[in-house]
Amino acid sequence: MTFPAFEMAASRRISGNSIFPITRNLRPNVDRALEIKTSSCFDSCVTVQRRIMHTTEEADERFYRDTESIAFPPLSDEQLTTLESLGTRRKVNRGEIIYKTGQRDVPFHLVLSGELEVFESRDGEEQILGVPGPRDFVGDIAMLTGTAVVATVRGKAQESELLQIPAARFRRALAEIPTVSETIVSALIMRRKRLQRDREFTGLRILANRDSREGHQLDDFLDKNHYPHRVIDAASEQGKALAQRMNLASRDLPALITPSGMPLRHPSLREVARVAGLLRPLPSDEDEIFFDLAIVGAGPAGLAAAVYAASEGLNTVVLESYAPGGQAGASSLIENFFGFPTGISGGDLTYRAQLQAFRFGAKFTTPSQALSLGYAPDAEHPHFLHIEGYNAILRAKAVIIATGADYRRLNAEGREQFENSGVYYAATPLEAQLCSGSTAIVAGAGNSAGQAAMFVSEGAQKVLLIVRGDSLTKSMSSYLSRRVEAKENLEILYQTEIRRMTGRRRLESVELENMGTGARRTVETPAVFSMIGALPCTGWLPAEIERDDKGFILTGAKVAQSSAWQRMNRAPGPLETSRPGVFAAGDVRSDSVKRCAAAVGEGGMAVANVHRALAEYRTR
Repeated sequence: MTFPAFEMAASRRISGNSIFPITRNLRPNVDRALEIKTSSCFDSCVTVQRRIMHTTEEADERFYRDTESIAFPPLSDEQLTTLESLGTRRKVNRGEIIYKTGQRDVPFHLVLSGELEVFESRDGEEQILGVPGPRDFVGDIAMLTGTAVVATVRGKAQESELLQIPAARFRRALAEIPTVSETIVSALIMRRKRLQRDREFTGLRILANRDSREGHQLDDFLDKNHYPHRVIDAASEQGKALAQRMNLASRDLPALITPSGMPLRHPSLREVARVAGLLRPLPSDEDEIFFDLAIVGAGPAGLAAAVYAASEGLNTVVLESYAPGGQAGASSLIENFFGFPTGISGGDLTYRAQLQAFRFGAKFTTPSQALSLGYAPDAEHPHFLHIEGYNAILRAKAVIIATGADYRRLNAEGREQFENSGVYYAATPLEAQLCSGSTAIVAGAGNSAGQAAMFVSEGAQKVLLIVRGDSLTKSMSSYLSRRVEAKENLEILYQTEIRRMTGRRRLESVELENMGTGARRTVETPAVFSMIGALPCTGWLPAEIERDDKGFILTGAKVAQSSAWQRMNRAPGPLETSRPGVFAAGDVRSDSVKRCAAAVGEGGMAVANVHRALAEYRTR
């Protein structure tokens, strides 16, 4: 087997000698396959297990082989010379710690001579992840994202010499020197993907009951924020042993096991974010924090705005309440985004955008919920935001609202008890694997529903697409509706609604009603994907920010007659709201095109509007 991926160290020399166990942490569909008729068909199950293990081993081996050169690229002499000009030399002795798991803003290190050792500590034992030597670079994607590093690095040789570049300087270099940045950033992204695929690496551990809704939310939060972690079933032998070792009772679950081995019982998302370094601390010893631009929401519009604003020198902060990417980040495949004709994962697309914004100096903090937006017209930073969990007030010269929209809930009896344990609002691999080999239900008639149905149908035995109307053509792109209608294991049920959901701890079945005939039927299913539309996230805004009858923010000519603009000597910009200096972009804006590419365009356009508004402030 090839070397199990490690994002922190490029170590080509040991890649052929590493052990990659394949019998641990098998995916849920593997577990399900192995449960088939265990008592009566043991020999058959062993055969199934061996086939699945063999297939998984081959796929992993192929993945690591195909991505080796990307994850561990040889740096050219020109690149080494460029890096040398940015840093300082440092000598470390054997056993000397360079940085530890959990640290943030760690420097970039290039090995000039000697050897380092990269390892993960777990339950008193060490797992060696890499042994980088001369010309290998030791880095972590956390240098770009500001999150916590996931392993510890120390000296291995008697003495090693390193080139050390501070994180802030290194980020600036990645933004300004493309001959270096493309190679290194691509390597860091690929190392993270390889690491997440490595079943030997642990990262953060979530100990939870298999059907725990709270446990699923912790898993989903870390997954959407691209932080390596593992979920351990509390009923498994491994889970029981871990619970006993950590002195955790059933009432303590779910628990997050931190890299230091300390369990957090029933952790909040803010606690999880703090451990992972996702919650970047804004200054807490000050009454006010000042930025040129505050962006509320990190969907495609917010991320695009962050990239453009930070790259153009604006001191920018992005507040995100859950995870960057918004609905696009939850999409299994975006097929209508310019430049990606064969489609791209929404998570990959938005993750790259976030990294780009980090490279230019944008600051992100997650989860950070904006609670209110105030206005002091005569101040240099006239807009002020109150943020959940912070005493300080965030003040900005301009604000871009890119909060998108929230998912509508199905009006079905019993739906509330199955949120995140049977009812889902995204169809990513994390959710799709829950219905592998079963019947899945997708509710909705728009592009999101069509894409989800097509994606889930690749693993599900059958997919039922529930549509209230009598056609897909009114709300779904023609290319997609044709594919949905032609898919063999996908059945469309028109004029149908979900009336009732039942199950013990997880969803087990739903009751459907044909609204034309009144006929009802019960379908056994472990998962319902709700894609029935969304409501704008604008409830936190003051009344002065005018909205349409559905709650979406009005901009441009539609707010030109508002009282605030009557006192101005200019007209509002195309994306400017009824409050000068506050802009709206993406799905939250009235009459916006609900497409990823359109949201990205509006994010960039909003920043152009911001520059014009700031220029006016300077000439007052």
